[in-house]
Amino acid sequence: MAHNTNRPLILVTNDDGIASPGLRAAVRAALRLGEVLVAAPSGQQTGAGRGTPGNGPLLLEPAPLTIDDQPVRAYAIPGTPAQTVAYGALVLADRPVDLVISGINYGENLGVEITTSGTVGAALEAAAMGIPALAISRETHKRFHFNPEEGMDFAAAQHFAELFGRLLLARRMPADVDALKVDVPEDASADTPWRVTRVSRQRYYYPVPPANPDLSRPVYVDYEVQLYMDTLEPDSDIWALAVDHVVSVAPISLDLSSRVALDEVDRVLRAAGA
Repeated sequence: MAHNTNRPLILVTNDDGIASPGLRAAVRAALRLGEVLVAAPSGQQTGAGRGTPGNGPLLLEPAPLTIDDQPVRAYAIPGTPAQTVAYGALVLADRPVDLVISGINYGENLGVEITTSGTVGAALEAAAMGIPALAISRETHKRFHFNPEEGMDFAAAQHFAELFGRLLLARRMPADVDALKVDVPEDASADTPWRVTRVSRQRYYYPVPPANPDLSRPVYVDYEVQLYMDTLEPDSDIWALAVDHVVSVAPISLDLSSRVALDEVDRVLRAAGA
């Protein structure tokens, strides 16, 4: 296939797998921005974070994809979202990747849980490779987190994927902004306002212990959304989406260091006899 090297090369991936309708929506957005290469997990990888298990060589299988009568080069990879980024950029791409779009995830990625998100993990892997990255998710009911509702509307999320993808291609982000995490409310439209937010220090999905577990049988720790308004930060991603129902745009960093004076931590540790 001939490639137009005058257009940006955009790698699209996700954590819901190559068959996800959210992936197709992301590809539609990306096709308006440049040449598209898809490298996505073969199956569901929700919750994979930025994991890269040492499972040996991976088979990169062509997965023919046509979007609005336009053929798109696509591969299914039996690995994690982070691995699909690495294999996509280092093996499949015939030139440097200009942008990675990860999503569109069905299920919002908010608060401290983002470290478990495969959608965010793929974006961070791209960022670690020096590639601008966008992780985009659509709010959905919990029952659709692993399988989307029939006919789920991705139009608004697709609009914002294109919008912020275009901005990342056009502008260099400030230092310490390694990726953008965008979360779109379920009832959003293209006219819904967006807000730059911080990642909340609160959980958003809280684990629910099983009642009277029988340890001789498989046990499932469930989860549910909980909001604690008395401590929820008004400038956070959770507040933006869950309270004000606007699009959250959170700049995220690869630097996980605590934002504290290092000499203060040094004093505390030495005073404790470390």
